[in-house]
Amino acid sequence: MLKSSFAARLAAPVLCACLAAAPARAQVQALTLPQALREARDNLDVALARGGLAAARADVLAANRAPFPVLSGKLSSIDLQNGVGSGPWHSKRIDKGIGIDWTWERGDKRVLRTRGAEETAGAAAQDLDEVVVRQMLAAQGAFYDLLAAQQRLALTEALADDVRQLADSSGRRARAGDLARQDATRIEIEAERVRADAEATVLERQRAALALGLLTGRAQQAERLAVAGDWPPLASAAASADLAALAQARPDVRAAARRVQAAQAAADGARALRKADVTWGVSLNHYPGTSTRLVELRAQLPLQWGHGFEGEVGRALAQLRQAEDGHEQVQRAALADLRRLQLEAGTAGERMRRYDQDILPRARQVAQSAEFAYQRGALSLTDLLDARRTLRATLMEALALRAEAAKAAGAWRLRTSPPAADPLSHTSEGTP
Repeated sequence: MLKSSFAARLAAPVLCACLAAAPARAQVQALTLPQALREARDNLDVALARGGLAAARADVLAANRAPFPVLSGKLSSIDLQNGVGSGPWHSKRIDKGIGIDWTWERGDKRVLRTRGAEETAGAAAQDLDEVVVRQMLAAQGAFYDLLAAQQRLALTEALADDVRQLADSSGRRARAGDLARQDATRIEIEAERVRADAEATVLERQRAALALGLLTGRAQQAERLAVAGDWPPLASAAASADLAALAQARPDVRAAARRVQAAQAAADGARALRKADVTWGVSLNHYPGTSTRLVELRAQLPLQWGHGFEGEVGRALAQLRQAEDGHEQVQRAALADLRRLQLEAGTAGERMRRYDQDILPRARQVAQSAEFAYQRGALSLTDLLDARRTLRATLMEALALRAEAAKAAGAWRLRTSPPAADPLSHTSEGTP
């Protein structure tokens, strides 16, 4: 006979205590969800995005610069037929001069160039925010996957211990002639199946730990990595949320909008090429025998007659239309993504409530009734094993659904939090 029923050993309080002990066996400081999200904000993907932002900001400094003045020197009027005369260098008959030239950019070219660089840098800043959100989403999903794997491992170990006890008891009963040898063999096969499931769950946990380690910079500690914490309270996405406004506030949509502005500045800059730049110059000349202080003033203007920079303007306008289409595409994708997250959060939450309030209690009750009836000879071994398998499958399904609901609710929260808000400022409560 069993010391305690299968369903009673897997009752909620005992199960929660068993699951809470899982991280302690990892022999390493367990990682909490806030810690995982903070470390994900500083991983290598985010560092690469920060480098792109730094480069874009440097481009602003490079763009906001007028053309450099050009210093020039010249020697002219050298008489090769009669010679330049004798004496020191400054008294030779050579027109010596030194001057400076500077290009005046017309059409606000510098302003437009700087504006385009600033908008591109603004888009890079929004790209950085988007990368941070995506890495936090991935880290949150990996955290809950590892938490579910830890709890699944603890659950399968508890199941394996319980079935092993049943197999030992059945073996003693078979040797005493109180149980058919065939039934004892069937129970031993069931015990081996549960043990194999536990071994597969160990591999699943290692994979989840490696995925979280890569996102948090703890890949070298992946074999010993564990997480601590409980499942967040069940919550549904607000059905009345203004998805259009939330979509406009997303970093990827803001980045696309800034790229449209950058493309507009580039198009305006291409049109400004039609205004020719003027190069002003002045030089001081020295010619012995005539004067030692001759001043030359000059202006240079490119002859752009018949050329309106159609190629440059056409390319800039095409890139502007491309940026506008990209902005529209990103907006639609963001709105669809928010709708998906809203539906997933609501559906997963409702399914989890149904499991907690109806399916799990009934599965435990059926298993307890089967245990009670089998111990008194009122139920066959086949029916007992079926009831146990049903409870085991239901517990595994509930655990997978709990992870799905937690990831869906967390994804909605991360995607709808204002950029300056802390997405970690939520209260976690235990679940039955």
